[in-house]
Amino acid sequence: MKILVVDDEKTLVKGIKFNLENEGYQVDACYDGAAAVEMAGVGDYDLIILDLMMPELDGLGACQQIRMFSNVPIIMLTAKSEDADKLLGFESGADDYVTKPFNILELKARVRALLRRSAVTTAQQKAEQQNEALLVKGSISLDTERRQAYRDGVPVELTAKEFDLIEFFMKKPGKVFSRESLLDLVWGYDYQGDIRTVDVHIRRLREKLEPNPASPAYILTKWGVGYYFVD
Repeated sequence: MKILVVDDEKTLVKGIKFNLENEGYQVDACYDGAAAVEMAGVGDYDLIILDLMMPELDGLGACQQIRMFSNVPIIMLTAKSEDADKLLGFESGADDYVTKPFNILELKARVRALLRRSAVTTAQQKAEQQNEALLVKGSISLDTERRQAYRDGVPVELTAKEFDLIEFFMKKPGKVFSRESLLDLVWGYDYQGDIRTVDVHIRRLREKLEPNPASPAYILTKWGVGYYFVD
C-alpha cells in the first residue's frame, strides 16, 4: 500500500512516515498543498494524510483539487477541533479527520480502517462493472467487454453486426423495433443496404442462439411491426 503524507511540520511528517513504514506501507512525503496535488496526480496512492493548515495551498484547497481527478481516501490532520472546521473538511472531500495532537496508534488505526473500507468499495465497484458488462437471459449470455456470446455457457461465434444486434435487443427487452428503425439504430443512418439485411441477421442469430430456431423463445417477431427480445 502506498501512502502520501503532507504537512509543513517536517518533524511530524518524519515521525508519521517512520511509523507507517514500520507497518509495511510505502510512504512518500511533501510539505505544502500544491506539491500534494501534483504528487497525487502522478503517484497512484492508496491513501493521503493531509494537513489542514499549510503554505501556498491549504489542505482544504488541496483536497478539493485532488477530488477533481481522484477518489483516493484522504485523512485530514488539523489543530482545530471545531465541528464547523470538520464539516468544511468533509465537504471538501476528506474521508476522515484527526485532531492534533494525536496518538500515533489512533492514526494507524484510522489508516487501516480507511484502507479496508476503500478495498471493499473498490471490490464492489469492480463487481458492478463486471455485472454491467454481462447480459444474461435464460440460456443466452453476452460478455459485452470481450464481445463474446454464449449459449448454455458454450461460446458462440457471431459476426460483429450480429453481436451488435443481439446486444441492442438484450439491452432493450420487450421493446418492438421495426426493420427500418433497426437499420438506423444498429447499422447506422447512412447505411444503404436492403431492409432484408435485418431479416437475414435475425435468422442467423436464431440459428446460433435459440434452443429451437424454428420456434424462437428469445428473439421474437411482432407480425406486421418488427422484432423484439423477450422481456
